[in-house]
Amino acid sequence: MSIFRNVVFIAAISGLLAGVVLAALQTYATVPLILKAETYENAGGHEHVAAPTAGTEATAPAAGTEAPAAQAAAPVEEEAEAWAPADGAERFAYSALANIVSGVAFALILVAVSEFAGGIANWRQGVFWGFAGFAVFTLAPGLGLPPELPAMPAADLGARQIWWTLTVVATAAGLALIAFKQSLPLAILGVALIVAPHIVGAPQPESHESPIPADLHHSFVVAVTITNLVFWVVLGAVAGFVRNRFMSEPAPSLNGRLA
Repeated sequence: MSIFRNVVFIAAISGLLAGVVLAALQTYATVPLILKAETYENAGGHEHVAAPTAGTEATAPAAGTEAPAAQAAAPVEEEAEAWAPADGAERFAYSALANIVSGVAFALILVAVSEFAGGIANWRQGVFWGFAGFAVFTLAPGLGLPPELPAMPAADLGARQIWWTLTVVATAAGLALIAFKQSLPLAILGVALIVAPHIVGAPQPESHESPIPADLHHSFVVAVTITNLVFWVVLGAVAGFVRNRFMSEPAPSLNGRLA
């Protein structure tokens, strides 16, 4: 029970700090790009209302509801906008809360898996574990399903979730075989597992046409990638530091390899 309590404690501390850092980075790196993309989305929504022939297109999320096709010629009633946190402190608070919850969940996975490998001995090992988490949960899935801005087309949600999950599992298993098994055949198998989801390919939308400029999307992908990299590095480093301070068990499996 003490091991479980220690794992939860380490995950809570590291997830809290990493989540706050991520929220702060998003405020300056990704939120402005999302707000800029919403202007294109809203412009597309106005075009959708003005042109009844575009009835099959999805309206902007902020619009709340779609106008029935049968009432296209009738006067359009004013629609209530969906609730959203106000810009500034309120938006930051909600973003920080969501990131902290996600950070604690990811930290629980990271710390629990690392304990099976002997534990994270110090913050330097934690950085390596953070890089691994970034590769598994951000880099590998992002190669097939890059981050999306509002008004961008996307494939079926269920298909994307299945591909994302399988990619995460395959990448984690592949990295484990390469890092912890001193065997060439298993290392080759690990590489095959990492590459396999990308050979199959991620689900793609029927059309890639979007009002979002390509350079804006590129900037958003870069910003999301960098902020998530910082998040995972902070998460791993803090987890290693806290474990080293509050847990006395050594980590023999990694001391000679990553320290």
